Amino acid sequence: MLIHKMKRVQGEITVPGDKSISHRAVMLGALADGITHINGFLRGADCLSTIDCFRKMGVRIDDNGDSLTVHGNGLHGLRAPKVTLYTGNSGTTTRLLCGILAGQPFDAEITGDASICKRPMGRVTKPLSLMGADIENEYCPLIIHGTKLHGIDYSMTVASAQVKTAIILAGLYAEGETVIHEIEKSRDHTELMLGAMGADIAVDGLTVRVGKTDRLAPQDVTVPGDISSAAFFIVLGAIMPDSEITIKNVGINPTRTGIIDVMKAMGADISVFNERTEGGEPTADMAVRTSSLHGTEIGGALIPRLIDELPVIAAAAVFANGKTVIRDAQELKIKETNRIRAVVDEFKKAGVDITETDDGMIINGGRTIHGAEFSTYGDHRMAMSLAILAQLAEGGSTLDDASCVDVSYPGFFDDFYGLEK
Repeated sequence: MLIHKMKRVQGEITVPGDKSISHRAVMLGALADGITHINGFLRGADCLSTIDCFRKMGVRIDDNGDSLTVHGNGLHGLRAPKVTLYTGNSGTTTRLLCGILAGQPFDAEITGDASICKRPMGRVTKPLSLMGADIENEYCPLIIHGTKLHGIDYSMTVASAQVKTAIILAGLYAEGETVIHEIEKSRDHTELMLGAMGADIAVDGLTVRVGKTDRLAPQDVTVPGDISSAAFFIVLGAIMPDSEITIKNVGINPTRTGIIDVMKAMGADISVFNERTEGGEPTADMAVRTSSLHGTEIGGALIPRLIDELPVIAAAAVFANGKTVIRDAQELKIKETNRIRAVVDEFKKAGVDITETDDGMIINGGRTIHGAEFSTYGDHRMAMSLAILAQLAEGGSTLDDASCVDVSYPGFFDDFYGLEK
């Protein structure tokens, strides 16, 4: 795909629904007693994989065009799937299903695409095994023999919402209390949703306590726009000359707003307004205008709050004056691809002064770059980040696979080029 270069961007957009919340709304709706209505559901490939898996376990899910209706089977009403559960490219679906399936009275097999089969699942299967789970393999395909579980007191070794959530979901079925100690605060959509549904769950700082739960009450869910998708337009509006973009209805859960903090620290002109709460999630509109950016350091507790946004933050750093250091981001190595190496290799093609480190990268920005033939590695966030990088490169650029954006943002390029003025 040839990347069309725009001279100026201006306008208003609404990004698709939050991927993390969309996954959880379907999963927890399937485990609730009764009907859950989901508005704003993300119809990306990853979330459609979640729907498919739960349909294969006997859950009726109606797609009404602008909403979903999930007819929950209850915590103990899932049925043994007759076929392998295929999760596509979705790490969230794969890891969270481990937590749910570990305590079921049946066996199931999970697998995904080539990328998923290379992604480590031991970080989930090991703590679940401490709860009594019987899971074969540390890479897909995973064979899960449902069994009785017991609570554990577990200190997280990584700041991962997927690992935390898998343990929480297993804790709903476990005898006794499950206690999870986080090392850094990760996204808390699961805790918020389960609390609203009446689960035995409590949060105190970095500690989450979960007790065996008999029933989840169905809740109507309004999914806000995904800040991970909004991030591309935040960066685009900041780096493009004479530009302004307004992004409507974006989730601003504080466990997810690291992108705003970092971009402001780099000098971005961002306004957040019309703040409100919808479905228990803080939501707002935001505007970003052409900005003079400077380098910054990103690490520590910030990383879990912006892990998915780091590739596009790296693109912003290319056009910032001075040095940007990204550290403590080892998690990037086990995403859809090794995003540290992928960003460094692809940015170097454009002449970016960028160096790979063990846990991140160093970017010396403010220099002229040129177009290139970019590889996306089948990674949606790489594709969108490279499209933004190419906007201010001299000469033309191409992407080898633009279709991978459908994982999280179907219609991305329509919205992207729709802002051209």
